[in-house]
Amino acid sequence: MSVFGTGLRRICGVAAASTAQELTKLVGLAVKETPTVELRLDWLRDDSERTKFLDWLKRKKFKSVTFIATCRRRTGGGELAGNAEAELYWLMRARDAGCQWCDLEVETLRELPQQSVRGYAVPSKVMLSMHDFRGTPKVLKKVSLPFAGGCDAVKIAAMSQTIADSGRLLKVARESKQLVAVPMGEVGLPARILGLREGSALAYAPVAAATAPGQVGLLELKKLYRAHELTRKTAVYGVIGNPIGHSLSPLMHNTGYVAERRDAVFLPFLVERLKDFLQIIPQFGVRGFSVTLPHKESVFRELDDCEVLAQKIGAINTVTVRHDGSLYGSNTDYLGVLRALEKKIALRGKRVLIFGAGGAARAAAFAVATAGAEVLVCARREQAARSLAKAVKGGVVNRASLRREKFDVIVNATPVGMHPQDGISPLAPGELNCSFVFDLVYRPMQTKLLRMAAAKGLQTISGVEMFVAQGIAQWEGWMKQKAPEAEMRKAVMGALKAKEHKLR
Repeated sequence: MSVFGTGLRRICGVAAASTAQELTKLVGLAVKETPTVELRLDWLRDDSERTKFLDWLKRKKFKSVTFIATCRRRTGGGELAGNAEAELYWLMRARDAGCQWCDLEVETLRELPQQSVRGYAVPSKVMLSMHDFRGTPKVLKKVSLPFAGGCDAVKIAAMSQTIADSGRLLKVARESKQLVAVPMGEVGLPARILGLREGSALAYAPVAAATAPGQVGLLELKKLYRAHELTRKTAVYGVIGNPIGHSLSPLMHNTGYVAERRDAVFLPFLVERLKDFLQIIPQFGVRGFSVTLPHKESVFRELDDCEVLAQKIGAINTVTVRHDGSLYGSNTDYLGVLRALEKKIALRGKRVLIFGAGGAARAAAFAVATAGAEVLVCARREQAARSLAKAVKGGVVNRASLRREKFDVIVNATPVGMHPQDGISPLAPGELNCSFVFDLVYRPMQTKLLRMAAAKGLQTISGVEMFVAQGIAQWEGWMKQKAPEAEMRKAVMGALKAKEHKLR
């Protein structure tokens, strides 16, 4: 059992603010979600604010809450400008205020007599922390206690330059007792979420502002990812891409798992080199993953088998890891396009323009062709446009002809207009000679293209519809049951509306 306890006690809410007043509010929020809270005293802007806060904490006398006092110096990656004596002073004050634990970085320990914290009136439990903000060093294969300086736990926080780095750190956690493993950076985020499952004594999550790269918020870590409930039996899924931080797939899929009480988790993997991710599949226990840019086409070379339609489309957005470890590729983007359109219009016999010729365009073209529509392709790359048109037995339309041609549906399958370049449109108002405009871009929900179309009195379809539909198809394919579509859609729509409101 972890020295911090079991279950929710292993999720540590990190409270960090510049003023005592702000910090007291964050502590109040934290203790509602978890009984373990780290107090970043170094973030307080001066000694006066630290005194105010610790006086408040002493008066408050929280019951059944474990407080970890941290006053990290700048030499250890913190905000405290003072020396080792200043850090120890505030940790001793924290003990007087009721903190049971303190976090002492290794740089400070090395400056102490006999390199031991014993003899100082700091909190009775001491965690020795080591931070490397540049990369993951070749750490020990196993960390055992008692460790240096009479410490009760050891924390290793290291920047993950590759997924393999984060996996290596988790292996140390699995073999050690009372080790807190913290893979830092966006690349290390999935391993941070899986840390408790792998044996890390704690998982850190900020209550508000992030205090380290790649952190997941407290509410997300607890309620969406359920990090404290994950076990080696938990089915791991994810989305791979670069960039990946904008993806709403983790929110959508995990919302479905929570609603249906499935023992599964969906993680965002920032992947630069595809082979790096494929190598950690067995260690992380990945059973399936969604594929986004730039890997939709390159993943083909790594597959053991593939559905016929995905082979024709020439792009993969879904990979299932079979029991024997082999990879099976499929494409649910075309289902997303088809379901979004067929809610609005019967496609058979209709004239549909696909604007673009990339992976998304190919999925859209095959979708509407399968439904019996006449497909025409217009793209900047003429050869790609001709190739796609031939594959779906359609035709090619050059850009100059768009103002004269008429269509039932125009589908934008390019990324033009996607946030943060949401002030531009791939097409001009005079080129929108149709009844429906469908933009596969879903951030923002109402792109400039869709706003122009609406202003002309045309019917519009947001890319959110396609995004949700393709995700539902993935979820159901992996879970072998009907997805809680209403809950998943609500989560995605809520997140998009919140983001757009924040940008106004």
